[in-house]
Amino acid sequence: MNQIDSRSAEPDGTRALFFIQIFSTLGFAVLYSSLVLYATKKLGFSETQANTMMGVFGAFNYGLHLFGGYLGGRFLSNRNLFVLGMVLQVIGCWVLSGQQAEGLYWGLAMFLTGSGLNVTCINMMLTQRFAPEDSRRESAFLWNYAGMNLGFFIGFTGAGYFQLQEHYQVLFLFATLGNAVAIVVSLLRWKTLADLDTPLLHVSGSQLRLRMLAGLIILAVLVPVLRILLTHAGFTGTFVLALGAVIFLLLAVLTLRHRPREEQRKMTAYLLLALSSLIFWTLYQLAPMGLMLFTEHNIMLDVWGIRIAPQWVQNINTLVIVFGGPLLAIGFRNLRERGWRVDIPLQFAASLFCIGLGMLVLPIGIMLAGQDGMVAFKWIVISYVLQSIAELLISPVGYAMIGRLAPQRYQGIMMGCWMMVTGVASVLSGYVSGLMPQNSGSTPALTNPGYSHIFTLLGWGSAATGVMLLVLMPLLRRLIQSSASRL
Repeated sequence: MNQIDSRSAEPDGTRALFFIQIFSTLGFAVLYSSLVLYATKKLGFSETQANTMMGVFGAFNYGLHLFGGYLGGRFLSNRNLFVLGMVLQVIGCWVLSGQQAEGLYWGLAMFLTGSGLNVTCINMMLTQRFAPEDSRRESAFLWNYAGMNLGFFIGFTGAGYFQLQEHYQVLFLFATLGNAVAIVVSLLRWKTLADLDTPLLHVSGSQLRLRMLAGLIILAVLVPVLRILLTHAGFTGTFVLALGAVIFLLLAVLTLRHRPREEQRKMTAYLLLALSSLIFWTLYQLAPMGLMLFTEHNIMLDVWGIRIAPQWVQNINTLVIVFGGPLLAIGFRNLRERGWRVDIPLQFAASLFCIGLGMLVLPIGIMLAGQDGMVAFKWIVISYVLQSIAELLISPVGYAMIGRLAPQRYQGIMMGCWMMVTGVASVLSGYVSGLMPQNSGSTPALTNPGYSHIFTLLGWGSAATGVMLLVLMPLLRRLIQSSASRL
């Protein structure tokens, strides 16, 4: 295994991964923000069909992160799987640019295969740059998370421009450009991004070739399978929830049987933290669903004479992440140098309080709304800022904790499980959105009470979960504690 110099400012490959993260995210941002509009305005889909397809796209995208964690480092190296996934995304966007309904399903299947599998790969490539006790890991993930959101900002901005012009072919070619740049940077830094310690590195030459062949066959088969699943979306939500429950139970059994005890304790802490994060991600995933509809129908979007598109509100999150990520990394370092114990359990609890507050400010805005029921724009801004701060507190450290709490041979699987929590939460967010008032044929004054009730329940529920984490904090810290140091 290559040795990492802990004295260097940053390990080799981290800068390359930062830029790769920006451009690899750009393509996903385009589809995430434009898919429903493309399907309805260009291909003639109904809004119900388009929204159902978007739900399936999101659920399988996050669900495949788990599968990517298993494939990467076992059948294909993480860098190989990442580049192959990028190639599939390029081909998928090119097929989508043909503007045909049949091409939509095949294009999405190819893009989804690539985007679903390679997210885990890039996080695994990054976490392997650091030794288990390297304190620089969290800062690296915060910077990478800022890079990902910079990619979202560029993608959202470009998608909005081409969407206004209804130049869909150019829109998907724009997404292809970002993916192509990610491929080029990966190839230029190919040797630097090599896996450092994965099961694939410990097999013989003949086994290596067989595993690589199996990995390529899996990729080839996965595309038509997803093509079929995209056209049968009715059971997807139930399937994702059931799969998430099974994976959690299997991981719990694996934890009970695992030895040595110190690793078992850390895996137990991982399970408790992952379970609590499900509350955060369920609230966070409301942004493109129920919260987006609330913004469109109940928020005053004329600001200083400018009409604000509901989609542009998402950039509040992007800007807070891009500028707040590096600042938070610096702030945490300064606090720890002064003796503050800013660790994983505390950050998770603070995140739940913060996103809960982001929900609770909305009923205040509703209470202060005018007679027409329209809520001042500042309240949705405050809510998104609080949600974004909560994301900064939990998401980057969630990725970083894998390298600290997961045994070496389970890191890929546990990284995938952590990402799959978001997929399960996306399904739950859909159910929560279904409990919100229907805007069609109604008015803000009539729907506001229903929105206020749901937001209040969500906010206090998140706060209650944060209190539970505070109560469990001494236990979690004992579980995480190692013989060498504390987080």
